[in-house]
Amino acid sequence: MSAFNQNRSRIVQLIFIGAFVLITLQLINLQVFSTKYKMAADNNAFYRKVIYPDRGIIFDRKKRAILENTISYDLVVIPAESKGTDTLALCTLLNIDTATYKKRMRDLIFKNGSVKPSVFESLLTTENFARLNENMYRFPGFSLSERSVRSYPYDCGAALLGYTAEVDTGFLRRHKDEGYEMGDYFGTTGLENSYEKVLMGQRGIKRFIRDNKGRIQGPWEKGEFDTLAIAGKNLYSSIDVELQQLGEKLMQNKVGSIVAIDTKTGGIICMVSAPSYNPNYLTGNQRKKHLVDMMYFDPRKPLLNRAVSTTYSPGSTFKTLVGIIAMAEGVIDDQSTVSCGGSYLGCGRKMGCHAVGTFSLKPAISKSCNSYFAVAFRRILDNAKINNRDVTLGLFNEYAYSFGLGKKLGVDLPSERMGNIPTANYYQKIFGKNWQACNIISNSIGQGEITTTLTQLANVMAIIANKGWYYLPHLIDSIEGGDDYQMLARFKVKQRTKNIAESIFEEVHEGMQGTMEFGTGAAAKVPGINVCGKTGTVENAYRGESLKDHAFFGAFAPRENPRIAIAVMCENAGFGATSAAPIASLLIEKYLRDSIAGPDRKAKIEQLANMNLIPPQMSRLMKKEAPIKKPVSKKKEPKA
Repeated sequence: MSAFNQNRSRIVQLIFIGAFVLITLQLINLQVFSTKYKMAADNNAFYRKVIYPDRGIIFDRKKRAILENTISYDLVVIPAESKGTDTLALCTLLNIDTATYKKRMRDLIFKNGSVKPSVFESLLTTENFARLNENMYRFPGFSLSERSVRSYPYDCGAALLGYTAEVDTGFLRRHKDEGYEMGDYFGTTGLENSYEKVLMGQRGIKRFIRDNKGRIQGPWEKGEFDTLAIAGKNLYSSIDVELQQLGEKLMQNKVGSIVAIDTKTGGIICMVSAPSYNPNYLTGNQRKKHLVDMMYFDPRKPLLNRAVSTTYSPGSTFKTLVGIIAMAEGVIDDQSTVSCGGSYLGCGRKMGCHAVGTFSLKPAISKSCNSYFAVAFRRILDNAKINNRDVTLGLFNEYAYSFGLGKKLGVDLPSERMGNIPTANYYQKIFGKNWQACNIISNSIGQGEITTTLTQLANVMAIIANKGWYYLPHLIDSIEGGDDYQMLARFKVKQRTKNIAESIFEEVHEGMQGTMEFGTGAAAKVPGINVCGKTGTVENAYRGESLKDHAFFGAFAPRENPRIAIAVMCENAGFGATSAAPIASLLIEKYLRDSIAGPDRKAKIEQLANMNLIPPQMSRLMKKEAPIKKPVSKKKEPKA
């Protein structure tokens, strides 16, 4: 045989061997490695049904369920088995067109493949479920899957409770080792997010065997390999749902927030962010549309929790802290006085003041004298014993940090902001190394660069009430089964401020009680209850337009045995005494007495609820005088 023929024979042999190897490798791939055809075969023989667990229930302080579950249904499809479906009939029942049907199918196949069950239509309405249930025989490949969805029986607490959303491919990539699947829901905001691992539970799986026509014949292997769904654990919160409802009513048509704290435990008993929304708005099959509307096209920003995620200059409520620090550092005492003629001129420029007279600390708090606290602040920074403003400002800041300012408190909610207690390094960059107390004199009255969240301000009120100690503010007191040590341990540790004599707090208590009896908060006193309070106003501007001041009020009660500390803030509302203080007084009375007594006080509820304080610029946007084509930018924080 010639060499040419031998080579040709060898090439033919190699071709046959190569083809055999390729076929063998493909068979191995299909039978051992590839899951596509195995899943298709399994889907022909078996039906795998996911059993979604109930998420944990959240209770208020009196064991009333404020977030619970109800039953809904998803329409699930295995695309590979949907051939022969009466598409037109299905589209008619779901009120969609055939183009939408085809797009959904393409998207599901792209995301999950053609042989894996996927949610085609989630959270069916009762009417849709009833119609589909009667016609399922017309839709091969489709099935109805029961799931537990959230409901809010008291229609309140949206900002603190949060909402759930369906996982997407991005979420699954980020949480690939946490057991989530397409079709699952997770906590996106609020307590739903903070306690997701506790609330979510564990899904179960039931497997059914099919005949050659795809009809379910019964459980596979008598259910031996099924797994039970395990419900999430229940949470027991410090919220008082009746107080929460009253707070949300009082904040209607307003922008701002309320935080009330149990002074003995640090438990948050009321947290309102306004404007708010009915949380049930984000539970039905229109939830995605509603979410987009509120997120991008509602200038009121109802999804923003203003109690923890927005910072403001605290205004005159901060004067209580300036007075405490000045006395603790020995630069003033209870006999120190300052005369005020209606403004402070000590820094070469006028800082207005509505108080006139000669004041020591207690009446200076009661009448909210700017001049007194400007002098006190300058004495702290210009302390001759230290003679170094960088050091004295550092000391001032140490006190502020010990009151929970200038840092995140660690509240059990996402997106908490830390506020700002500016340092000497910051001022050196602006004014140089020889900066002066007069450069930052606005800080003395809670303006300038100082900012806090309202939760921080309520916590300061709790610390003053307790004369120097507090527990970290929190919403969840305990978890079902006692499995709460790791998550809740930090809320059980008593925190203390820098060493401050109890007599200093007594002086401040006296001044704050005077605020409510004869001072700036007298119109908001609570009959029969000794309330210690402090009003505040903060200058406000929007894009160069001067607007009404922001109104603040901080308080605790009763003075003899404090049980509640509260902070209220209303944007664009003028003096704190006309809006924030009356709102707080009604909530204090409701909490301490469990009711509002007398027709005058009940009428005050309706008067405040009907008071419209929506800022003008927001009203213009709501009326669409300015077009909204993208998310509205966040308003700059007010400064002096």
